[in-house]
Amino acid sequence: MMIRFYLDGQLVEVDVKPTDTLLKVLVDKLGLTSVHYGCGEGSCGACMVLVDDKLRYSCLTFAASVNDKKVTTVAGLLSDHELSPLQKKFVENNAAQCGYCTPGMVLVAKALLDKNPSPSDEEIFDALAGNLCRCTGYVPIVKAVKSAARR
Repeated sequence: MMIRFYLDGQLVEVDVKPTDTLLKVLVDKLGLTSVHYGCGEGSCGACMVLVDDKLRYSCLTFAASVNDKKVTTVAGLLSDHELSPLQKKFVENNAAQCGYCTPGMVLVAKALLDKNPSPSDEEIFDALAGNLCRCTGYVPIVKAVKSAARR
């Protein structure tokens, strides 16, 4: 079946099987490198995207369900090839080491800050609970989100 959706602001059309996940389509069919396969069961957050501005694990989302919707990856936060203010805060605060979890973390932070522009540490930790990071220990990530919130 052919589906069409807006990917990071650009209309795309792609042929999918009913069982294809959004992650499979984004990576295998559209060649994205900013969405990562981690666990395949929605518990690590490496594949996180926004679908109509709502967080979704792309490994658990059927591609057909995004027909006529807006899908945003971390690459969609760039403006004229410039990092967004939130992405810059991740860099400034050393909140990305290996970088594998970073796209999901940034999108979770964006969703949180869009909903609550001044979250507490506890609210930040709660929002990030569905994302696993084995490198930073979360402290720099929380610091980056807090720093972006003050902006």
